[in-house]
Amino acid sequence: MRRVSRLALAGAATTSLALALTACGGTSTSASSEADGNQGLAIAYDVGGKGDQSFNDAAYAGLEQAEKEFGYETTDVEPTEGETDADKTQRLVSLAKQGYNPVVGVGYAYATAVKEAAEKYPDTTFGIVDDSTIEAENVADLVFSEEQASYLAGVAAAKSTKTNTVGFVGGVDIPLIHKFEAGFKQGVADTNPKVKVLSQYLTQTAEEGGFSSPDKGKTAAESQIEKKADVVYQAAGLSGQGVIEAAAANKVWAIGVDSDQYKQEALAKYKNHILTSATKDVAKAVYNLAKSVEDGKPETGIVRGDLKAGQVGLADSNPEFKNNTELQEAITTAKEKIISGEIKVKTS
Repeated sequence: MRRVSRLALAGAATTSLALALTACGGTSTSASSEADGNQGLAIAYDVGGKGDQSFNDAAYAGLEQAEKEFGYETTDVEPTEGETDADKTQRLVSLAKQGYNPVVGVGYAYATAVKEAAEKYPDTTFGIVDDSTIEAENVADLVFSEEQASYLAGVAAAKSTKTNTVGFVGGVDIPLIHKFEAGFKQGVADTNPKVKVLSQYLTQTAEEGGFSSPDKGKTAAESQIEKKADVVYQAAGLSGQGVIEAAAANKVWAIGVDSDQYKQEALAKYKNHILTSATKDVAKAVYNLAKSVEDGKPETGIVRGDLKAGQVGLADSNPEFKNNTELQEAITTAKEKIISGEIKVKTS
């Protein structure tokens, strides 16, 4: 097997590395006392960590699938409050040094860390979710056409509103989240130009809690609902839970993001007010990277998930959404036009 020849570390060295790893973020799967040459996928979470009901949890689902299928050791590491790029780099270097391969940073904030760690460990494959700026032979940039799924969310919102006012709540005012807003607004306008879109970003930087503060999300959504928004789409990580809570409390629709939030246990009491979710299959992207390494043909460069590949789209778990024939026809038509190129979705 490929991993038999993997770097084998002495027990004492591995123990010290595990301690170093703990110092820059806790793990939910402990490193073994002795590296057995069979380490596999490792992921390092972005702000919000595991339990965000969003893309961190989706990355973990990909890790679980790889662990089950390939029968090797995996690990996942939580972020720490106020950490620096140097902390992130240390985390990734520690994982690579222990023999994990691939090593994935979940979120654009890992760009500097992935680049530096990849230079130190050229024989290890690194992945980064939601960043397309790293050009290295051993790095896979796992990116998605979020604007395409957001366009479909805009169609759904425009067809579902009764007040002709809908809302968008972005976690942090950055280009990645601009893609969600741009696609959503275009989908709304193309479906019904009479519908007004209210937009708000929670913070200017991630460090201010835009992706990790449900209270901020709740306040923003309540403000939009007071202005008659009866469908609110959120792209705000953990903060999005507050948006969904506000929508449920006011008996309007929320549209989730990244994962199918209707099906998530932590949001179960709000699910009847989650119309749909604009999904991106981070789990599949993470798993595919692990499989490519396992097969001896590691993915590198930009690896994009889009509508055509089936890696972005709209969840249909809510029966009220799924069984609305007029709505489903509109979404199907829009999807076909995006895939064919007839509709070109804006990213900003």
